Amino acid sequence: MAKKPRVLIAKIGLDGHDRGVKIVARALRDGGIEVIYLGIHNTPEEIVSAAMQEDVDAIGLSVHSAAHMTLFKEVLRLLRQRRATGMVLFGGGIIPEEDIRALKKLGAKEIFTPGRPRQEIIEFVKSLSGSRRQKTKRPASR
Repeated sequence: MAKKPRVLIAKIGLDGHDRGVKIVARALRDGGIEVIYLGIHNTPEEIVSAAMQEDVDAIGLSVHSAAHMTLFKEVLRLLRQRRATGMVLFGGGIIPEEDIRALKKLGAKEIFTPGRPRQEIIEFVKSLSGSRRQKTKRPASR
């Protein structure tokens, strides 16, 4: 039986608008995905540390504070620094189209803006389907 994808979802930076991220976290959970929700006001360091401790397949960031370029770049830098490049970074929020293109060039896999169907986010995460775990071949837990 295939393992459920594990995803860490968090609000990054000083942004406290958490309604959307809670809706996404619940939709992912209801869609059969294991979700670790960190809540609001997280630093890039806290997010990457938690993602590594939780051994997630992906990190989903929610940003509405206009600091997305700086914050995503720092999370990606920390993932590279800690050799966790197999973790997929995706996000959502109020992000202009030109910045979405730039974030994808930096290494973000996908950006979901308001109005995108929740099912698209669920399908995106399910498409990750533990790919990082298959590469690392961890022993099964008891």
